[in-house]
Amino acid sequence: MQMTDAADPWLIVGLGNPGPDYAANRHNVGFMVADLLAERMRARFKAHKARAQVVEGRMGPPGPANRRVVLAKPQSYMNLSGGPVTALRDFYKVPTAHIVAIHDELDIDYGMLRVKLGGGDNGHNGLKSMTKSMGPDYHRVRFGIGRPPGRMQVADFVLKDFSSAERKELGYFVDRAADAVECLVTEGLERAQSTYNS
Repeated sequence: MQMTDAADPWLIVGLGNPGPDYAANRHNVGFMVADLLAERMRARFKAHKARAQVVEGRMGPPGPANRRVVLAKPQSYMNLSGGPVTALRDFYKVPTAHIVAIHDELDIDYGMLRVKLGGGDNGHNGLKSMTKSMGPDYHRVRFGIGRPPGRMQVADFVLKDFSSAERKELGYFVDRAADAVECLVTEGLERAQSTYNS
């Protein structure tokens, strides 16, 4: 694990697929959280040469907990996320331990969160691509979407929009996930886990 410094920037990556057809899919919840974080920073995403949209800014209260952050939404498809993320890591000189991937997670009930450092990809193509590009030692904010009903294929389930029942609470859960990201970056992994892991 590389050493990090409080002055090192953080790279917060919302995972998803680009384009309006995918915008409301379960697989795009990472983009939804990134959009909310950008809104909180009062900033707009701009195109970056690393095939991503980025926002540069600061997160946290004024003072020692204030952090320099780069928010990113890779504009490759999900299964190629590692390329843009690695390019952004190198461009902004971000240590891998300061990278946060926000992604949908099948093995957690809808709306539940888990914050963790490192681990496997659990069949998630975005994480698989990131880990292949730079190893597993980055943070994850896992947003539960639950398992597909009946015999529905996983690929069909993640590429469908949230159900109308789920959408009633989606705003609240996205808001909570954004809070968890901010807590992780400004207060550290243990605080984020004890506050948000459900």
